[in-house]
Amino acid sequence: MEYDEQRKRKGGKDTMKNVWKAAAAALLTVSLCACGSSTSSSDSSSSGSSATVYTGEAEGKNGTVKVSVTMDGDTITAVEVTEHSETEGICEPAIEQIPAAIVEAQSTDVDSVSGATVTSEAIKEAAQAAIDSAK
Repeated sequence: MEYDEQRKRKGGKDTMKNVWKAAAAALLTVSLCACGSSTSSSDSSSSGSSATVYTGEAEGKNGTVKVSVTMDGDTITAVEVTEHSETEGICEPAIEQIPAAIVEAQSTDVDSVSGATVTSEAIKEAAQAAIDSAK
């Protein structure tokens, strides 16, 4: 009987952990939806906000990495890798982590992902080109 009660209590903790994991995953997904690249262009949103999307590109390990950066004034609100030819299974950590780090730091001066250094650098370079085109 005690075992069942302990298991029920633990199940509640596991459920809460899963909720937090899902929330974190959703937040990361949303933050990845606005990245930048080095060839630049911009689009003003029609929603009345001053947010503008800039794009840029840079060379990665296997080709061009394209990124979009959403900015509201001088604030980076989102970074997203929109196109790449990087090696599957190796590039994913960089594609997930670097854009989020750029938004958090409000700068492309962030650490590269170990094992995906070239991809990390390409994302940062493309994002910086997009940011520079905003100036």
